[in-house]
Amino acid sequence: MKNAGYTLLYIVLKALALLPLGLLYIFADVLYLLVYHVVRYRRRVVRENIKACFPFMTEAGRADVERRFYHNFADYVVETVKLLHISGREMARRMTFENLDIIDSLTEAGHDVIVYFSHSGNWEWGASMTMHMRRGEAEGVRYCQVYRPLSSTAFDRIMLRIRSRFGSTSIAKKQTLRKLVEMNRAGLRTVTCFMSDQKPSAGDPTLVLEFLNRPTAFITGTETLARKLGYAAVYWDISKPRRGHYHITCRLLTDDPAACQSGDITRRYAAMLEETIKRSPSIWLWTHNRWKHPVTLPPK
Repeated sequence: MKNAGYTLLYIVLKALALLPLGLLYIFADVLYLLVYHVVRYRRRVVRENIKACFPFMTEAGRADVERRFYHNFADYVVETVKLLHISGREMARRMTFENLDIIDSLTEAGHDVIVYFSHSGNWEWGASMTMHMRRGEAEGVRYCQVYRPLSSTAFDRIMLRIRSRFGSTSIAKKQTLRKLVEMNRAGLRTVTCFMSDQKPSAGDPTLVLEFLNRPTAFITGTETLARKLGYAAVYWDISKPRRGHYHITCRLLTDDPAACQSGDITRRYAAMLEETIKRSPSIWLWTHNRWKHPVTLPPK
């Protein structure tokens, strides 16, 4: 039954993916109307998050961010489905990168790299970076992303297929350290993407920072791995120039994690992420109940 469910889901999504993006955006417009006006999916959470994070913005301004967010969310859905059938040429035209030579230089110098990114724009399209790098697995570099397995087996298999579209490797969160060590022992340099803006899970070590005008708990496991394994760290600053087009600028966080004080890498990431969100607030994932459990800043 699980295989039948996956097969049916894959056939339906694959059929949709065969449609041109222009037509899929018509579906996205309908999806926006359903999600925002009919289902009202997490509208209370979104509205409260935006209000608390932008207290000085006018009510009309916050309402505009809210509506634009739901439009972007609908675009994200159809664009992610499109990954099941999109040419490398079209992907390279729609998802552009800047300063990826930072990562190339680090791996050529013998560094493994951790990439901090976020739920901004269409984060799934970021896996197409593999088409732009100077070195691939044949040259000893493997590109990976860490993920949290979904409760639905069928959807989880679909997402793994989507995320491997351009040759990257997906690693389940709980297996991250073991897999990275295994690849290192096999002589591979790794470039591994971590979605580090998620709400920490129960038991995750955290660092509480002032972020978007709110005390916010950040996952520190990414930094812990970088410091423990000696990995360089970079940040992907994403923007959305226009519909169906995204741009990522790669920014160095550190090439020497051992020289950083505890918490420094996380603080640098949070500061850069805050700049990204303030510049384009509607492209961040406001449905994420980031502040469900209030925290307090540590005393100075």
